[in-house]
Amino acid sequence: VIEDVYTKEIVRSKFAIRKIMLLEFSQYLENYLWMNYSPEVSSKAYLMSICCMVNEKFRENVPAWETFKKKPEHFPFFFKCILEASLVENDGEYSLHEQTVLLLFLDHCFNSLEVDLIRSQVQQLISLPMWMALQPKRLEQELKKTPKLRKFWNLIKKNDEKMDEEARTRAYRERRFLSQLIQKFISVLKSIPVSGPISMDKVHYCERFIEFMLDLEALLPTRRWFNTVLDDSHLVVHCYLSSLAKREKEGHLFCQLLDMLKFYTGFEINDQTGNALTENEMTTIHYDRITSLQRAAFAHFPELYDFALSNVAAVDTRDSLVKLFGPLSSNVLHQVASYLCLLPPLPNGEDSSYEKEFLLELLVSRHERRISQIQQLNQMPLYPTEKIIWDENIVPTEYYSGEGCLALPKLNLQFLTLHDYLLRNFNLFRLESTYEIRQDIEDSVSRMKPWLSEYGGVVFGGWARMAQPIVSFTVVEVAKPNIGENWPMRVRADVTINLNVRDNIKDEWEGLRKHDVCFLITVRPTQPYGTKFDRRRPFVEQTGLVYVRGCEIQGMLDEKGRVIEEGPEPKPRLKGDCRTYRVFLDPNQYQQDMTNTIQNGAEDVYETFNIIMRRKPKENNFKAVLETIRNLMNTDCVVPDWLHDIILGYGDPSSAHYSKMPNQIATLDFNDTFLSIDHLRASFPGYNIKVTVDNPALQIPPFRITFPIKGGKGKKRKEEDGNEEKPEEAKTLIVEPHVIPNRGPYPYNQPKRNTIQFTHTQIEAIRAGMQPGLTMVVGPPGTGKTDVAVQIISNLYHNFPEQRTLIVTHSNQALNQLFEKIMALDIDERHLLRLGHGEEELETEKDFSRYGRVNYVLARRLELLREVGRLQESLGVPGDVSYTCETAGHFFLYQVMSRWEEYISKVKVKGGKSPDVKDVSSLFPFHQYFANAPQPIFKGRSYEEDMEIAEGCFRHVKKIFTQLEEFRAFELLRSGLDRSKYLLVKEAKIIAMTCTHAALKRHDLVELGFK
Repeated sequence: VIEDVYTKEIVRSKFAIRKIMLLEFSQYLENYLWMNYSPEVSSKAYLMSICCMVNEKFRENVPAWETFKKKPEHFPFFFKCILEASLVENDGEYSLHEQTVLLLFLDHCFNSLEVDLIRSQVQQLISLPMWMALQPKRLEQELKKTPKLRKFWNLIKKNDEKMDEEARTRAYRERRFLSQLIQKFISVLKSIPVSGPISMDKVHYCERFIEFMLDLEALLPTRRWFNTVLDDSHLVVHCYLSSLAKREKEGHLFCQLLDMLKFYTGFEINDQTGNALTENEMTTIHYDRITSLQRAAFAHFPELYDFALSNVAAVDTRDSLVKLFGPLSSNVLHQVASYLCLLPPLPNGEDSSYEKEFLLELLVSRHERRISQIQQLNQMPLYPTEKIIWDENIVPTEYYSGEGCLALPKLNLQFLTLHDYLLRNFNLFRLESTYEIRQDIEDSVSRMKPWLSEYGGVVFGGWARMAQPIVSFTVVEVAKPNIGENWPMRVRADVTINLNVRDNIKDEWEGLRKHDVCFLITVRPTQPYGTKFDRRRPFVEQTGLVYVRGCEIQGMLDEKGRVIEEGPEPKPRLKGDCRTYRVFLDPNQYQQDMTNTIQNGAEDVYETFNIIMRRKPKENNFKAVLETIRNLMNTDCVVPDWLHDIILGYGDPSSAHYSKMPNQIATLDFNDTFLSIDHLRASFPGYNIKVTVDNPALQIPPFRITFPIKGGKGKKRKEEDGNEEKPEEAKTLIVEPHVIPNRGPYPYNQPKRNTIQFTHTQIEAIRAGMQPGLTMVVGPPGTGKTDVAVQIISNLYHNFPEQRTLIVTHSNQALNQLFEKIMALDIDERHLLRLGHGEEELETEKDFSRYGRVNYVLARRLELLREVGRLQESLGVPGDVSYTCETAGHFFLYQVMSRWEEYISKVKVKGGKSPDVKDVSSLFPFHQYFANAPQPIFKGRSYEEDMEIAEGCFRHVKKIFTQLEEFRAFELLRSGLDRSKYLLVKEAKIIAMTCTHAALKRHDLVELGFK
């Protein structure tokens, strides 16, 4: 049955996706193939059927390895058969298409190292013993670099000697598998002709193979030993010189994949330790390579004396290396390469079997100066151009079926370094936004119906809401480059359009704000007037689209040609329909275009634009996000050490949990988290609860809890006297109820309280959130995730009043939910601030945006100064002390503090004897001020109670003056912008924003010194 299904259905239909999908849907693999698989029945059709099914599962993104885990005993034999089949010569029993299927299956295996079953099989192919395949001289050179590897190598040799003949051959076959596969690939690659008909099966095989190599290079566990083997096989050099790379149409995707492979083979990372290499270390490696080449030249090749005695900077460019080594014969080049352990030595009297072109490329590509990764990134334009937008390999159309491979980075479970992680996201985000831009351009331009006029120009037969014809375009400023850069600091241009359109569309165009991104497009249609637009045919040919460039709006110009600044005041109304915008162009792109014009005589793109297109502001923040990722890659310290490995996918995932952190906090104030002592007992099942007071009447929240903390390395912390902690002490919580000091006699002085009875899991989440480390709370809707988050925020605010909390959510709606709940807790609203544009939907009367908070502070200042005036009257002090925060501060010091200190000295306990209860009330200096509070203020029941009330009243008075002291800066800062910046950087303690806003505004926040 399996033979029939395979030959008749799968092979005959040329591996058609429809047939394979049907088989996968009917659970062919689970219920039939793997159930009945054993070494006895293993055949070619059987192997291929299983591979097809697994590949199909990966294509559909469903778990593929579950079946094998349930019945793992035959998997090692099956895997061995796959390895043997992959190495069969290409005209043998497996066709190239079948070998491509096998290659894809292997790729999936190497990308599934998290599955134990797969890892145990794959490990033997990519561990240190695979260095057997290196040339003996190269192996010696590598072992010399890292001395501790020699010890392991000798151990491996010893173990090999103990093996019997059969086991040894099997082990050797596994170790040499990848290097034999590379040799096989090179032979397939060389069989492709430079011109004439070409077998697409060969091309697909080559593409898939490079993708496989890429995946091995981009994962640290596979890269560690394999990178040296790949380098020793000179695969990249062979590929660049191959016929396939020279064929424009068929080799296009191959070349893109190859560029990625070249990038990863030279990635800035130490293969052995996995640490990222700095700029200096990369330069040192480069210099070492050149100097070892110079030494070789000096010692053995007298014709290269000039090269040997030059300084490195003079000889390390591609051109100078080709000039120096080009005249040498292939035999001499081979000797140089073998001296550097790149090739096996030439036997005496024989000629080199390698072509001269290959030997020259090998030496040049190894020793030429590389641009560092960060420089490459900084020289990259952020806007897509027409070349990228319509390239199917990078930006596939919506019907990508997952059959072919794409020249895109993959997001795996592990990344090489933080730079690698950010770079892959940068590239993917850039291409994702490019896809949306392509749809917008196609939509707008096709609505404008560009046709060829009788005079050879462009005439627009339609109109589009999001695009307008350009009346004139001029570049007005090209600023000088910064030191050390070779692109201009900024490039500005003026674009004029005629807005002879409906008022609402005119308003939209006039409403373009600073930092909005637009696209400048050049179309040169070839179709005559009145041609219908056919959506099925390629877009670019029909509309004659030639160029696309991005730009960023700086502002609209007024009648005098000045940019209209954005601010609270209304915009001036301009006469007529002509509007001119000042825009920023991308300096990197401008530099590339100008270089192309000067060196190759290409036309000047910036004199040809005839359409400007805008996009919806909501979908148009890609440039700011890309700029933020690029800035992050240019800063050194982005992620704390304890989080670094987890983001990259290494180490123990739980190592960032608070229980593993060295800086755990023993005593935490849980404030109003617990509603009662019983709630507290229920929240910590399995712990002994020890309360510091015995009287049940005093066992009321808020509680401070002291947790037992284990020492950093898991050993119990030693007690002071050196004894080990007892096991029951390790499970004991010390609970200390404490009383919140009286805040004053008014009803609004009472703190707001939490009313939610949290479950013990939620309490554990709150505890984890208050400790240092990473806390992740996951749960279905309605499980109280928001309530837990709000309680954590409130507890952090009370436990660490000096620290600031940053809240980042995925949407404005989530942010609003958080804010509505934070309002209900005991958090001073002057410490709350939210950034972004979502506060309109907040269901509270209060405005928490920047300007809303500034207005609140100014209103609050006036209110408090009125209170100061009232206090002044009640004390009968002359003068105008409630004029500014500064005068109020002097008044507090000289009039209020002096009276309070005198009062305290009269009523405090003297010589163990407490004064009369009546004195507390009769001597109190602020009776008249507190006349509007609920009376009587003093109960007269006991000295302690009345004293606490008196201190509460003073705390109320003191708080007025401390707030005024905080608001004093707002008297000195006059503009709204300065005040809002001060609020953000100094005053606010809990700052909230959406992740989009954080990405857009990171640059501004960093410049303000926001920490």
